Amino acid sequence: MESQTIEYKEQWRDEYFKYISSFANSQGGTLYIGINDNGVIVGINDAAKLIEKLPNQSIQTTGVLPEINLLEQDGKQYISIVVKPSLQPVSYRGNFYVRSGSTTQELKGSALNDFLLRKMNTSWDAMTIPTATYDDIDRNAIDYFLNEAIRAERLPRQAQSDPTDKVLQNLALIGEDGHITIAALLLFGKNIQRWQMTSAFRIGRFGKSNADLITQDSITTPLIMMPDTIITTLRSKYLTSPITYDGLHRLEPLEIPEDALREIICNAIVHKDYLGTYIQMRVYDDHIELYNQGELPTAIGTVENLLRPHESHPRNKLIAQVFYLAGFIETWGRGYEKINDAFENEHLQPPIYEQTRGGMLVTIQREKFIRATGDAELVNAPVNAPVNAPVNAPVNAPVNKTQQAILDVIIQNPKITYDDIAETVGVSRSTVMRYIRKMRGVYIERMGADKTGYWKILYVPNR
Repeated sequence: MESQTIEYKEQWRDEYFKYISSFANSQGGTLYIGINDNGVIVGINDAAKLIEKLPNQSIQTTGVLPEINLLEQDGKQYISIVVKPSLQPVSYRGNFYVRSGSTTQELKGSALNDFLLRKMNTSWDAMTIPTATYDDIDRNAIDYFLNEAIRAERLPRQAQSDPTDKVLQNLALIGEDGHITIAALLLFGKNIQRWQMTSAFRIGRFGKSNADLITQDSITTPLIMMPDTIITTLRSKYLTSPITYDGLHRLEPLEIPEDALREIICNAIVHKDYLGTYIQMRVYDDHIELYNQGELPTAIGTVENLLRPHESHPRNKLIAQVFYLAGFIETWGRGYEKINDAFENEHLQPPIYEQTRGGMLVTIQREKFIRATGDAELVNAPVNAPVNAPVNAPVNAPVNKTQQAILDVIIQNPKITYDDIAETVGVSRSTVMRYIRKMRGVYIERMGADKTGYWKILYVPNR
């Protein structure tokens, strides 16, 4: 089967040099000529002639000299073109290609920029600004970082007395030309928007639609202090903190698991494409949307791979390293697993991650807020609807066709997952979650954990 490192073609075409480019720009791979898409050897008639001309053509068009082999099976000749990964970017006709799964993708825009920087073993935030001076650095931000890094036991205590220039040099935030990097100016700068206008983090509270903007904030503190500032702002103006008690101790945890929310925010800051638009957090009555410009790294490719154990591939390496030293993120690619675990521990639906509009969109349901308010427009039933009392459900329960379809699917398979419901009904996962939230407590109830539990039917509405 075709894969990340294998491609089959029945006959040779010159346009297939793009596959050589893609393998060289990725993990390497083998292009077979004379094999169909099903992996069946069909053979080629001009194998010897092709082997003779391909090496020179490859060098002329891509700069790559692959290993070309003439193979034979059952009297049918075919060719293997073995390409090793290249340390330098390889183009074909001015375009750059990479492998993503079993497909070859052309790189454009910010994805191409990121790729070229990675091939040069650098990143955008390592660029230096000749006009910047140490007067542009906020020492309070430096001290904040040092305190956090020492507390996380990732820097020694004596680092606290280091002067600003030594701190920046030790963090590799001074370029080889002696100038200050853009990473240093965004992490610790007195005015980060002077160096990159879209470095601010925007928060907006919306009503029933995107046109109904109630209040907004633009967070422009140095990046290293930004997660704390954002959490403080959300706590004071945007999110609720239900009061609970542990013995005599009054507790006011955020409605969203704070550690998980902080991890999501840190990921957005570290992985943002700072040449794109602002990070935007939209807070609605029933959910939160966090949009961050910047597509997934090619090595990860899909959201599904993102949610599995994976290597860390930060877009902004210097910013990521400082966040790591401060104890804000890990380097093992476990951030999303930790986020989902935090939501599951509080019996909340995990966030939904989507790659869209050239970036990542994270959607978080405000389940605790909805239950606390009991807003009739947000939920179709009282928050404390009796689990075992379907007689309290309305006689002519108002459900639309999609809700009814979801209920039918759940009745047929009480252990069905959100993704399988979405595929069966033909709607998005977020739509399924939204309708299920409205029906919980009256029509259905979730029993047990998300992975091992099942749906309990409380009431079947009249059709």
